[in-house]
Amino acid sequence: MRKIIFFLAAALLVPPALADEARIRKAIEVKLGGVKVEGVQATPVPGIFEVRFQSRDGLQIIYSDAQGAYFFTGHLIDAGKDQNLTEERLQKLSAIDFNSLPLDLAVKVQRGNGKRALAMFTDPYCPYCRRLEQTLLQLDDITVYVFMYPVIRPDAADHSRAVWCSKDRAKAWLDLAAGEKAKVPTAGANCANPVDKVLELGRSLRINGTPTLFFANGERAGGGMEIGQLRVKLDEAARQTATKKN
Repeated sequence: MRKIIFFLAAALLVPPALADEARIRKAIEVKLGGVKVEGVQATPVPGIFEVRFQSRDGLQIIYSDAQGAYFFTGHLIDAGKDQNLTEERLQKLSAIDFNSLPLDLAVKVQRGNGKRALAMFTDPYCPYCRRLEQTLLQLDDITVYVFMYPVIRPDAADHSRAVWCSKDRAKAWLDLAAGEKAKVPTAGANCANPVDKVLELGRSLRINGTPTLFFANGERAGGGMEIGQLRVKLDEAARQTATKKN
């Protein structure tokens, strides 16, 4: 379990410090075995600096003092606002252009007017994915672009291919991924399908776990989400994209 770092309001009384960015970069790159630091910047807490870099698991954020003598791992929490500042930064920094996603490689599942969009990299045999699918069934006015990402049981990847070969792909996917038990499509798995391309796409996006979600504003989220949280994120993303269009 990752340690959580709480900085109380009293920390704001500490005089600000200027970062020795070069020293911080060098210290962290040496300490972490040659990773390349992408950026160093101040946090709201005087004397504490955000340091970000890429690892095999994707974008990482740790914290340093102004001289790179002390490092902190974990989440930076604004106790007064009950905000996870680390999580918010990771979401912002890992956001993508939603329109850059090759949506033609995804199974499209639409309910209602479909005005709220969500892209999802998911595996039908991932328990968290199945739970999320059942949650999504409770939401209306949504379009879900399902990128079939069979990494949990690679031996069952043909089940995802069979979804694509089905006459009604949306129904075939929901039968496979959202029911109490997986119902494998009766269609064969030999038609031209995008599963291998989606696996390649997922690796390029550093998707190391399922489900991974991308909202219409490009924000990324991992793991399962409760229905209330999903509604808030979907509505927020829809408002932001509508504002950009106007």
